[in-house]
Amino acid sequence: MPREIFDEEKFLELSEYAIHCRVKRLKDFVKLKLRTKKILYTYKTDPLSAERLLRNISCDIIEL
Repeated sequence: MPREIFDEEKFLELSEYAIHCRVKRLKDFVKLKLRTKKILYTYKTDPLSAERLLRNISCDIIEL
């Protein structure tokens, strides 16, 4: 079962341990999915914040 994150700082912390990050762009928001060894974390944000976050993470980025 995936866990939803509501804090941007927590998302950046978890991205250090992630295998990859999947990006799903929808009309009003962007859904970012971090895949770690055991858990899938999801984070919903607006498109501008998503671009800024994607520049700061170090794991592989996969666009859906």
